[in-house]
Amino acid sequence: MDKNSLMHRLNPKYIRLAGIVAASLLVILLIGGYIAYTKREGILQHEITKAKAKAKSLYHLNLQIGSAHFTGLTTITCTDITIVPENRDSLLTVKHFDVSIKLWPLLFGNIKLANVDLLNGHLNLTDLKGIRNFDFLFKKKADSTQARAKVDLSELSNNLIKQVLYKIPDNLIVNNFLVSFTNDSTKLKLLTQTAKIDDGDLTSTLKINDTVATWHFAGTMHPSDKLIDIRLYADNGKVEIPFIEKRFHARVNFDNITVKLTNVKHSDGETRIETYCSAHNLLVNQPGLAANDIIVQDGSIAANVFVGSNYISLDSSSVIHLKKMSAHPFIKYTLKPVKIYELKLSTGWQNAQDIFDSFPTGMFESLDGIKVAGKLNYSLNFYLNTKQPDSLKFDSRMDKDPAFRILKYGKTDLGKLNRPFVYTPYVKDKPMPPHLIGPQNPDYTPLEEMSPYLRNAVMTAEDPTFYKNHGFVEKAIRQSIVTDIKDHKFKRGGSTISMQLVKNSFLNQKKTLNRKIEEILIVWLIENNNIMTKDRMLEVYFNIIEWGPGIYGISEASHYYFGKAPSELTLGESIFLASIVPRPRAGLYAFLPDGSLRPGLENYFNSLGRMMMGKGFTQADSSSYGFYTVQLKASLRRKITPVDSAAASKILNAPGDDDIDIPIIEEPQPAKKPNFFQRLFGKKDTVVQKTEQMLKDEEQQRINAIDPTGKTKKQIRQEKRAIKQQEKEKRQALKDQGKL
Repeated sequence: MDKNSLMHRLNPKYIRLAGIVAASLLVILLIGGYIAYTKREGILQHEITKAKAKAKSLYHLNLQIGSAHFTGLTTITCTDITIVPENRDSLLTVKHFDVSIKLWPLLFGNIKLANVDLLNGHLNLTDLKGIRNFDFLFKKKADSTQARAKVDLSELSNNLIKQVLYKIPDNLIVNNFLVSFTNDSTKLKLLTQTAKIDDGDLTSTLKINDTVATWHFAGTMHPSDKLIDIRLYADNGKVEIPFIEKRFHARVNFDNITVKLTNVKHSDGETRIETYCSAHNLLVNQPGLAANDIIVQDGSIAANVFVGSNYISLDSSSVIHLKKMSAHPFIKYTLKPVKIYELKLSTGWQNAQDIFDSFPTGMFESLDGIKVAGKLNYSLNFYLNTKQPDSLKFDSRMDKDPAFRILKYGKTDLGKLNRPFVYTPYVKDKPMPPHLIGPQNPDYTPLEEMSPYLRNAVMTAEDPTFYKNHGFVEKAIRQSIVTDIKDHKFKRGGSTISMQLVKNSFLNQKKTLNRKIEEILIVWLIENNNIMTKDRMLEVYFNIIEWGPGIYGISEASHYYFGKAPSELTLGESIFLASIVPRPRAGLYAFLPDGSLRPGLENYFNSLGRMMMGKGFTQADSSSYGFYTVQLKASLRRKITPVDSAAASKILNAPGDDDIDIPIIEEPQPAKKPNFFQRLFGKKDTVVQKTEQMLKDEEQQRINAIDPTGKTKKQIRQEKRAIKQQEKEKRQALKDQGKL
């Protein structure tokens, strides 16, 4: 049916009626517009008065505007704006401010900024002696609990994004706007010298803390289309993030960062936000993370964030890139009715060399330069219902294909424990005298020369499935996490003997997240590539771990406590030694001055003894599995400092590997004066001679282990000098302790 035939069929009466209605509406709009236009100055002043009253009554803010008037159809010009909180420092001053609003969105109740010009402003935030001039922002409204219970996160996030985007003008000019923050210990200044948005193109120049450092934001902004692409960089250097170092003891800088918002959708009760972020040469230094700088040379994440009525999640369609490596993360936090945390991570099968090459610089120094072949696949699955922590799900695994193998070790020779080596223990970052771990050391004890009771007691206490697991016991790790969650602190470790061996042999003793991950990775490499046999691992473990203050290796421990060889240890003595592995420097506190064990330890003996009996390592014993037969060596009894039972129990039951302050039990013996012949001929003490020789051997072994592949002669000389300097510092530290 064509247009003309349709017009003929319509009743002319209805057509005239529609025309009259349309004309009437147009007249009403014109009249309303004329009235609004002629009365707009009055309306503006009325709204300013209302705003001042509201700011005063609700937020105790004194808002003053020198002048405000229309300079166009929808443009308002304001001068000399000040906001001062009651009995607080001035919060905001603006010399000149122009703002224009888009007319069409305004007809539908939406305020969309078209143009903004701002000249000479200062936002001054202070937090001095507990008094903040911005605390009105945290003022709770009445019935906030009821309102919070009805919050729909999906609606809230969608409305919030809309409000933020609508407040970004199509065109912006800012000149000389200062943002400052001052508290009792820090002062931060961010001066926007110029900032401009011209038809979506953003440029800006910012000064930080009155320094020569200049930052730039540049990119495109089309908020109406929900498209933002911004890059932050600095002139002639890095963007150094201020304030973080003092507040979080962290140093963060980067060459540049790019942030993008590509789409926002709201449907079916869910808001979907598509974003992208990348960083180049991102440096992070934080003591809890690592002992040194961690540098992410090229990293990015394409993040798809989903917000529902009661949850926020990072969808598995998101992708993380680190150089050549990629992974798909899934993170979900459900707030109600129960808090639930979910985390999944999957890399899929990737070239193993790409994975190792993609690790951030400084993260796993012992593996720097490692060469591998084959493919790897990592996956993680974590689920926690906070109301049911015992139902925790935790599955972390690294799979390798049959072709995976290590072609060349990196900075650290992971096979060094298969042959004699020099071990230097550290206590609170201070080096102790080095020990030669090998048959050349008379204190070295082969596995077959240790009492079976000792081997079985320590394995039962520390790692019952040592000969069956591959370095990790998921059940123990899961239980450790559950215990930590229940106690709201890191209390239980879950380390296997393999993990303890790697920590002591290859890594520093600093308690950092980075060190723990590196420890796990090295254990996986050793256990899954047959670098060491289980017997050799156990033998080295018994010969290097600490058993008391300055007591290293089972031979020293056996003679120190009981005056006998490791092969002669009884069941009770073995259970005692197993009990002090987690806290060796508290070993003597287990004894009373007469040399017998404290009664509180009897339960431990019965518990571990029954576990050993269940595994067939000993017979049932009604006498507490040798508890009453353990006697401390007579010469040590006089060195026991009297301690009441409560204090001793606290020390003996402290979390393992903890930095508790343990009182000194044994006073250091004064150095023996050299006799006449030693003074005459300059003969050194044999202990000092052994220590110096071990240090020399360690230095030479490290120099011999330098891999010259792909290195210039200059680089090799630099490595040698670095090793010699480190050994020199170690010698000086030992001299300062009177051990050299």
